Amino acid sequence: MSGLQPHPIALTIAGSDSGGGAGIQADLKAFSALGVYGASVITAITAQNTRTVAAVEAVSPAMVAAQIDAVFGDLDVRAVKIGMVGGVDAITVVADRLAALLADNPVPVVLDPVMVAKSGDALLPDDAVEALRERLIPLATLLTPNLPEAARLLGRHPAATPEEMRQQGQALRALGAAYVLMKGGHGAGDDCTDLLIGPQPLVLTAPRQHTRNTHGTGCSLSSAIAAGLAQGMTVPHAVTRAHGWLQTAIAGADRLSVGLGHGPVHHFHAFWSQQ
Repeated sequence: MSGLQPHPIALTIAGSDSGGGAGIQADLKAFSALGVYGASVITAITAQNTRTVAAVEAVSPAMVAAQIDAVFGDLDVRAVKIGMVGGVDAITVVADRLAALLADNPVPVVLDPVMVAKSGDALLPDDAVEALRERLIPLATLLTPNLPEAARLLGRHPAATPEEMRQQGQALRALGAAYVLMKGGHGAGDDCTDLLIGPQPLVLTAPRQHTRNTHGTGCSLSSAIAAGLAQGMTVPHAVTRAHGWLQTAIAGADRLSVGLGHGPVHHFHAFWSQQ
């Protein structure tokens, strides 16, 4: 047994989605689908399904800190993904604990600035945007905003052209993230283009898939990238693999038939029977 190599471990810090399509649940599914063991820190509990977010209850900052300390105190975490953080108090405690822990054991951090659910319900209050911008972005190896999230972080209108995407990505990178992945799924046209801004720029384009079952795409993509980083990939390599994996997960989403609204992507498309 001593010759066996342990699976890499990734940690997700995010909110719980009772419908199972996004948040902590989507993150752990993405980790598992890509061969990484997942640990979790829950920042908030949501009562939600494919149609709505009915209620949100924050986990106390002390409990968030205790979860982080418990995971890092025992598990060999190789990458961290941060998703829904709720409010200023949660952002502050996550930033403080990670800054202290990563000073001694630096690992890559993927920050997905979750602000609005697929149903349109707000998940990040206005007063928390500045805290996220000032406290968490400087800790990020990779920031993964969609176009509305990037615009809100910068106080601008959503990018409408590739050049505006590039400019906004560079402005976000100037806030401290090593890389910024501008996700173009909210853009117009038959193709979706993601733009990686950083020392190694990258453009990833895929045909737009016509399905309503895209709940959790942002959570799943950022977690898939974190899985790659936990496995030792470079940021461009991890982003490229995650992009291809997510496209296949979206293509298989309609096979799940979960809920009456925006259903989840198919995280385990490579493993579950197609029948």
